Amino acid sequence: MNRDEIQQLIPHRDPFLWIDEVVEIGENQIHARKFLDPQLDVFAGHYPNFPVLPGVLQCEAAFQAGAILIAKTSEIEPGNVPVVTRLTDTKFRRLVRPGETLDIHVELTERLSNAFYLTGKVSVDGKVATRLNFACAVTKAP
Repeated sequence: MNRDEIQQLIPHRDPFLWIDEVVEIGENQIHARKFLDPQLDVFAGHYPNFPVLPGVLQCEAAFQAGAILIAKTSEIEPGNVPVVTRLTDTKFRRLVRPGETLDIHVELTERLSNAFYLTGKVSVDGKVATRLNFACAVTKAP
């Protein structure tokens, strides 16, 4: 799935779209990627002499992958979007630097009505950078 197809499923756009492609998607899991262009504005300020991708943006990449998974595999009424409602058990294990590629794996572990419970893992070169558990609820977009 390319960026155009991704943008048909979720409302995120540059400069806040943190998914470049979907490598694989199944009934309960997704594998997506994001190349971290060294010219991204975030690296100019975090940190100027030692650029590092903030952990919150690694989490955001997982959230967006989860939203794609939900949109692709669940029947969501038009005008509704999944919104993160909970983030737990987050662990940051590796610094992520400019020029690296994020491999984002998200699994849907449970669904209760309009609530979705997911686990995520963000890796670089096969090494885990971030692990997280999160929940989303489907709500009307304004």
